Amino acid sequence: MTKIDLTPTRRILLSGIALGALSMALTACSDEKSEPAAQAPAETSTPATTTAQAETPAETTTAPAANVELPKADRDVDMAEVMKPGPLPELAYGDPNAPVKVVEYMSMTCPHCAHFHATTLDPIKQKYVDSGKVYFVVREFPFDPAATAAFMLARCAPEGQQLPFISMFLKQQRAWAAPSDGDVRGAMLQNAKLAGFTQESFEACLTNQQLAADVSAVRDRGAKEFGVQSTPTFLINGKAYSGDMSVDTMSALIDSFL
Repeated sequence: MTKIDLTPTRRILLSGIALGALSMALTACSDEKSEPAAQAPAETSTPATTTAQAETPAETTTAPAANVELPKADRDVDMAEVMKPGPLPELAYGDPNAPVKVVEYMSMTCPHCAHFHATTLDPIKQKYVDSGKVYFVVREFPFDPAATAAFMLARCAPEGQQLPFISMFLKQQRAWAAPSDGDVRGAMLQNAKLAGFTQESFEACLTNQQLAADVSAVRDRGAKEFGVQSTPTFLINGKAYSGDMSVDTMSALIDSFL
């Protein structure tokens, strides 16, 4: 179990951002309570300031209607507090007045987060978000400087393009977070250029001290106020669940709140 330093801001705000030594980035999430991800590594990690809850497999209960095992909630959370504005505008899909609120805390370098976004999120959006049943919020929980930098770039994307940027970066996660030549910074730049960044705008974004502090503040709020300790973590209508979920599992879980 690797411990990750969750104070990356000073290391990020360098001239040109030195990310070349961050090949460890793809170890920064948890999977003990998640459903299998095809390329997920065995090693996991949690923030250094908290104690992992994901070491013990979750108890499950059976949802009788769909015969799908529902993950047991890790804990209760105050959803009214969860939905209060944080230091950055929400990155969200759907109607804020939808009956089911889902807040995902995720890291851009977490393979299990990438697996969820690649396999589960789009069907959930089509079935529940587009029908007005779910408001789905994505929040930053970076474990390392590379993840923080990727979130900063997403926030610097044009209005309306932040979530597509996150989706694109997650799909290309291994290409930029663990490139074969070890040049994380260069790989991030090449992927950012596909989203319209120039080298100048890339550098400007990643040396924005206030933005780096705000991204870190979103993470710190999740950890301190809502007990987030690993990624992905989902806060759903007052309950917290950790780990990747399949379409069937999340669908059954959402249905249980409707």
